[in-house]
Amino acid sequence: MSELTFTLLRLGYLVLLWVFVLSAVAVLRRDLALRGTPRAPKKSDDVAAAASAPVAAPRPSGRSGPTRLVVTQGPLTGTTLPLSGSSILIGRAPSCTLVLDDDYSSSRHARIFPQGDQWYVEDLGSTNGTYLGDQRVSSPAQLAPGVGVQIGRSVVELQG
Repeated sequence: MSELTFTLLRLGYLVLLWVFVLSAVAVLRRDLALRGTPRAPKKSDDVAAAASAPVAAPRPSGRSGPTRLVVTQGPLTGTTLPLSGSSILIGRAPSCTLVLDDDYSSSRHARIFPQGDQWYVEDLGSTNGTYLGDQRVSSPAQLAPGVGVQIGRSVVELQG
């Protein structure tokens, strides 16, 4: 092999190696930017949630019920989501309303939804379970303000 061919092969290998390294860094940046960031639901999520959730009565303006969902323990401590008339889907999937960066939570772990004047929590078939206080949730359970809902390593609660 000539010296020129050998040099061109070395340079080609070096370029290929750098393309691989830069593509791996780009994938890692994109994955880290998506995990653990709460986001507003897309319009298609609102339509799907409205179709599956019970119909909630409109809120009276003088009502003193809970107004937000707050993460009180876990990696997202301090994250706040305003409560509206639609349900809140919690899990690791990017399509969730509250995206948890937690290996102990499922992709679609739990749902918090209004029905009438009350809020309820429902486990969506998660592997590690959803706990209301210290009781495991097996069917939709009424959720009172200030009571912690444990999902993986995170705890969320309704606050006024």
